Amino acid sequence: MPRPLLLVLLLASACVAEAKPGDEQWFTVLLDGRKIGQFESTREVHDDRVTTRQSMQLELDRAGTRIAMSSTETSEETRDGRPLAFSNVSFMAGSETVVEGRVENGEVIARFRNAGATSERRFAWPEGAVLPEGQRLALERATLEDGEIRRELSFQPSSLDAVEITSTVGARETVNLPSGRMKLTRIEQSFAFPGAAVRSTAWVDDQRDIRKLTMPALGVDLTLIECGKPCATAPNQSSDVFERTLVPSPRALTRTELASGLRYTFAARDRGAPLHLADTAEQSVRANGSKLIVDVRRDARSGVGGAPDASDYAANDWLQSRAPEIVDLANGAVGAVEDDAERMQRLEQFVRGFIKDKNLGVGYASALEVARKPEGDCTEHAVLLAALGRAVGIATRVVDGLGYAPNFAGAGDVFVPHAWVQAWVDGRWQSYDAALAGFDAGHIAFSAGDGDPWRFYQGLDLLGRLKLERVEPLSGSAN
Repeated sequence: MPRPLLLVLLLASACVAEAKPGDEQWFTVLLDGRKIGQFESTREVHDDRVTTRQSMQLELDRAGTRIAMSSTETSEETRDGRPLAFSNVSFMAGSETVVEGRVENGEVIARFRNAGATSERRFAWPEGAVLPEGQRLALERATLEDGEIRRELSFQPSSLDAVEITSTVGARETVNLPSGRMKLTRIEQSFAFPGAAVRSTAWVDDQRDIRKLTMPALGVDLTLIECGKPCATAPNQSSDVFERTLVPSPRALTRTELASGLRYTFAARDRGAPLHLADTAEQSVRANGSKLIVDVRRDARSGVGGAPDASDYAANDWLQSRAPEIVDLANGAVGAVEDDAERMQRLEQFVRGFIKDKNLGVGYASALEVARKPEGDCTEHAVLLAALGRAVGIATRVVDGLGYAPNFAGAGDVFVPHAWVQAWVDGRWQSYDAALAGFDAGHIAFSAGDGDPWRFYQGLDLLGRLKLERVEPLSGSAN
């Protein structure tokens, strides 16, 4: 689950890393001090148009499986920062997603392409939002005086939405760079993603060019350092992302406990933002000082999470529930059954058997990609199951969070990043997990969404920060 999150973190934060006209900047990307990739930014000016291109390439290990991912964003703007066009091309372990758009008379006309399927949408350009050149101009106008605060609305082509960025200028500091020691200005940034605030720190020179950027990710520091092309393109080092996202359980959990209910006590591993977890029909959360008490029951409660809206039934770019392949699979799995509870159970069982090649080598595939090539891990099971549910008229959501594993990649009794599905059945949201043996009390939900990997924002803040201090059976549950 965490592989797209590093891309969205870096692409959002690095948008201030603009090169001078006709020039380019290269950065090495480090995770906890180990090189995992490279970032390049170029800026070209022709007549009244400014073209900015930002390219990111990362390599991560997932329990011994090497995952390659990349993203290239291109934007066209006028010299005064007015948006004209944009694109984002992302590769995750061989899966390509393309977003292209243009801005005309305040309206965005965008196209999304994945698995050979193309969709188009139109919406108003978010008032006040800027692309990279507009953000560069705003930074150029800043005084860089200690204590200065700036706010901007940054448009993200990858997710087709805007994120508010608050920047607070700090003191000048001496920073060690590969090219030597430099006196740079420190800028603290906060990105207001839905459901989570992500923070980063940038260091800029007197020309407003970024030289270093760091942010928390997976419980450690994710860092960009300007160092020139030879340094940036040097070989990457092994870095197993799962080592940082696993949450050890203080004890083994029994089948009886998992089948009934459990109470978890969580604390933060650091002094960052207060922990926050979602309330769902099966999960209730309350704060106890700096800790969180999370109760998870297998049985769902009604009235939690709100009734589904039209988008929970509809096809989208990642859950292509109207595609003929998806419709045929769904109809074949449910047959003549009309009861939604039984249909979801049949769909869950179908997906569990349909994806025979269960591996960690897929980046993040859409439902249609999985239907055509049935392989992957929990995310591929979740997006396919969610799409199949929608194909037969059942509202669904994709949940990201943690799942209990007695054994995983040589580790015992741990919670691993996980994804599953909520479906609106019998007047409440109920969970289904086709990747495991079904939903149980060993599932800790972070957030629920429409299957778009760029919107798993809650995981940006929580992965790597959670410490599980205690697990106990809920009152009335068998031990």
